[in-house]
Amino acid sequence: MQTLQDLKNLYKTDDDQWLEETLKLLKNRQFEQLDVENLIEELEELGREKKNAVASLLEKIIRHLLMYQYWTAERENNANHWEAEIYSFKTQLNRLLTTNLTHYLQDNLEMIYQSSLKYVQKKTKLQNFPTQNPYSLKDLLDPDYLPSFWEEEQK
Repeated sequence: MQTLQDLKNLYKTDDDQWLEETLKLLKNRQFEQLDVENLIEELEELGREKKNAVASLLEKIIRHLLMYQYWTAERENNANHWEAEIYSFKTQLNRLLTTNLTHYLQDNLEMIYQSSLKYVQKKTKLQNFPTQNPYSLKDLLDPDYLPSFWEEEQK
């Protein structure tokens, strides 16, 4: 049986073993022996990791949608690749989503768009992308949604 101090020391030296011991304590409802400070830290980090993962996938979707829709010089050679990447990222994202993570994405959609925009501007050296997000979260999560570029070609 580990003491609380042993568990705190274990956290510093072997986080996998710390996790195993913590899970045993939780399963056995030995709450008084838990290393609560480090458990809170781990849970907060888990939440950040999940948010970062879904935000990263959404950013990749937006990047590829922008290139697909507006990078006309590269469209012919890359459209199929971009479509496949968009579909793949949407599939991965939808597997990770929960109600809370969906709310997180909705609340941070404009920030994620701005980050995506900056990336594609640097990658393409173009400035013809919308400065404000033209995509709804519903469309960004829909595996079958692709924006039209027909209007862009008509200009």
